[in-house]
Amino acid sequence: MTEIGKKLKNARIEKGYTLDDLQQITKIQKRYLIAIEDEKFDALPGRFYVKAFIRQYAETVGLDPEELLLSISDNAESEKSETADKPVATREDARTRMEATRQSMAKTNNFNRFLSYLPTIIIVLVVVGILGSIYFVAWNKHQKTADSQQIQSSSTKVSVSSEKTGSSQKQTKKKDTEKKKTSSTSSASSTKKESKKTDKKARLSLASNSGSSFVYNLKNSPKENTVKVSVKDASAWTAVSVDGSQQWQGTLSSGEDHELKIPTGTESITINLGNSKATKLTINGRGFNFIKDNSSLTVRTLTINLK
Repeated sequence: MTEIGKKLKNARIEKGYTLDDLQQITKIQKRYLIAIEDEKFDALPGRFYVKAFIRQYAETVGLDPEELLLSISDNAESEKSETADKPVATREDARTRMEATRQSMAKTNNFNRFLSYLPTIIIVLVVVGILGSIYFVAWNKHQKTADSQQIQSSSTKVSVSSEKTGSSQKQTKKKDTEKKKTSSTSSASSTKKESKKTDKKARLSLASNSGSSFVYNLKNSPKENTVKVSVKDASAWTAVSVDGSQQWQGTLSSGEDHELKIPTGTESITINLGNSKATKLTINGRGFNFIKDNSSLTVRTLTINLK
């Protein structure tokens, strides 16, 4: 027997390869590599695999495969006569072992192929999970934004009237102080003027308009005024302020109404309408047709100056 196994083993060690390294490079199972180094060629699947494995082993560790295979061929010729004399049953066993070895190698290769794809599969699953999480968070945020916008649309109207209330509180206090300092003579004359106004018929007219804001003058207004809000065919939000101070605000359903008495001495009434098309206003018992000034608006602000 030649020393092929010893030569291959020494060359492997010189290259610094372990049997595991050689198995990864050549894809030859470790047990076959050990059998080659121990020159137990009968453990290999067959004559063809002996030459193929030795050739791949030799090329990997830097030896001349032809020289090694030549020594195997010489040794094979000497063993040929002995092989011919072996019973047929021995050859059948060898074929059976060869077939079993091929099946084992096929299973091993399939498993190794699966292991090579496993990192890619894991990465794909992780990416899909991340994308799914991002989509869920974005969808949830979109739903919350939509809900908050609906709430803000109604609260904005209330906040606008509240800002007007805060800015006009100082003016109201100043006016109250000036009224207290007015002499009895001037109050008597103003009483006469008011009585004259009462005798005349009140008249409501548009003074100015800017976008959804309208200013009206109510001439010859009585001493005591009332505002009635009615809603039909829908729900509507309304707020009423007197001289910048909010007196009432609420949402009325279809068929509901609310009447508000205006304090004596009021100079202006501000009415904020959230759904003006479904809202009807009555001033001092007379209908107030504000729709005719712009029928396309839904939200509007009406300011009535009492003169």
